[in-house]
Amino acid sequence: MEFSIKSLTLFIAILLTGLSAGLFYAWMVSVIPGTQKVAHSTYLESMQSINRAILNPAFFLIFAGSPLALALSTLLLRNAGPPFRMVLAASIFYLLGTFCVTIWGNVPLNDALDVLNLAELSDVEKAEFRKFYEKKWNRLHAVRTVFAVLAFLCALAGAFASIKSV
Repeated sequence: MEFSIKSLTLFIAILLTGLSAGLFYAWMVSVIPGTQKVAHSTYLESMQSINRAILNPAFFLIFAGSPLALALSTLLLRNAGPPFRMVLAASIFYLLGTFCVTIWGNVPLNDALDVLNLAELSDVEKAEFRKFYEKKWNRLHAVRTVFAVLAFLCALAGAFASIKSV
């Protein structure tokens, strides 16, 4: 693949999508199993803290940068045959399966958790909220992880298809 705006944009899209997929995958195989072993109060306090901490420029760069870079790569590769189709698939997978699932699924759950004053809740209320939140949140997280990994693989395949077509 020659160095060009197309290849640089695709490289950035692959990098950001890979970082996003890696973050979600690492969370799924490390944080989720760990939080499943803690008390309700600890779980809810931890998730509140993590959900607040993740709202930072580094996270936003990879989370929002991925669909933007993938969309730009898709536009730049629109006449490239197989590379275009692979990057288009990556864009769709990430946008619908990762970005939208997060925005319309995980974020509303995080917002519901954020407004809770845990000190005012009974142990029963904490257990009930955790049961509601954790099951849904983890299911949505698994969906966004799978789609982030698929997006990464498709973008990578698009790069390899670009190399082959040169």
